[in-house]
Amino acid sequence: MASAIILAAPASGSGKTVLCAGLLAHFRKGGRAVRAFKAGPDYIDPGYHRMASGHDCVNLDPWGMRPETLARRVAVLCADADLVIGEGAMGLFDGARDGTGSTADLAAGSGSLWCWWWTRGARAPRWRRLPKASSITATTWRSRASSSTGWRRGARTAAPQCPRRAIHRGSRCRATVGRAEPAVAPSRPRAGLRERRPWVEDAAAVVARSVDTEALAALARPLQAGPAAPGAAIPPLGQRIAVARDEAFGFCYDALMEDWRNAGATVVPFSPLADEAPDAEADAVYLPGGYPELHAGRIAGAQRFLAGLRAATGHGAVLFGECGGYMVLGRGLIDADGHRHGMAGLLPLETSFQERRLALGYRQARLAADGPLGKAGTAYCGHEFHYCRVVAEDAGRPLFETCDATGAPLGDAGMTAGMVSGSFIHLIDRA
Repeated sequence: MASAIILAAPASGSGKTVLCAGLLAHFRKGGRAVRAFKAGPDYIDPGYHRMASGHDCVNLDPWGMRPETLARRVAVLCADADLVIGEGAMGLFDGARDGTGSTADLAAGSGSLWCWWWTRGARAPRWRRLPKASSITATTWRSRASSSTGWRRGARTAAPQCPRRAIHRGSRCRATVGRAEPAVAPSRPRAGLRERRPWVEDAAAVVARSVDTEALAALARPLQAGPAAPGAAIPPLGQRIAVARDEAFGFCYDALMEDWRNAGATVVPFSPLADEAPDAEADAVYLPGGYPELHAGRIAGAQRFLAGLRAATGHGAVLFGECGGYMVLGRGLIDADGHRHGMAGLLPLETSFQERRLALGYRQARLAADGPLGKAGTAYCGHEFHYCRVVAEDAGRPLFETCDATGAPLGDAGMTAGMVSGSFIHLIDRA
């Protein structure tokens, strides 16, 4: 089993993604078989880690995944790796209200050690909440005070800038980071592959001259997981599944596509932004989430794509959309400037980004009726994260009955009409 470390921090915005990508690219350049994982639900950071490592990044979510699914993901992650680097989600304890799904929860369950990434001026973490079995192996220190110190390779003893609390737990400072280094990620929603490469390369160069990388690698521990079992986190929607994959529909887990292939399904990608219609022989079409609001005009003008969706319903294909894909299945999408763009019109739904409203959190979702995702009552774990509002919807059959992570009811979610269905929830695994 490959050894791993997890990069953790007190909160979001600490620079974990840049450090993780820099480490991955550095070790890859040095010839190591390095792989990456991201704690919790995330579609954006794994793209950076894929760029840096040259391999798909795996999401590990102890709240959203069954133990057998988590074990299967770990087995794939470690199959041909000698070092695995994971990026924590947001802050160390951010997850469900009971602590499940957090970076701390994942580290405790997987036996991994934390590399603590501390930003000067950040609010001190609640150290008393740390499990007794947890370990902080190293501390890297990001200084906001001055760029004159630059990044520097840390000594084997703690540098004076490192927090005393970290020193008292026996960790060692491996690097000090200056504020003015060039490795700064671009705005995530608009960061395409061409934008990612320069800062990933910059981050690798900074890591090479600043971080005691071999000392960190030596501290990694073997990942632990229970017995893996074959199966798919979400059952295949059909035998031949057309999957939208481009800049507007990028929120799709590669591991799920592999699950479907292993279950015997054929996955056929297509690009709505290139005005490609879904495969005419597909018996299912999957529209994942992404950023349709940034490309609404192009989607509205993609007549072959929209006609292809309507044609698919005509020959009885299953159509399923998540979040952004759900919006595209609706009648119209209003962008941030107030312009309405016509969508597929397959669900009686109108959405708007003109007055943004955040919806965020884990979701427990139970099917309200029989359908392609299973029998009525089949339960899933998922995640919701979007800024749009539903501004108009006609009466339709709900897809899910939902609760939050604590079990508090949230009411009906999503919509289904014939073989077309969708919701704002990104499904992770069966419950």
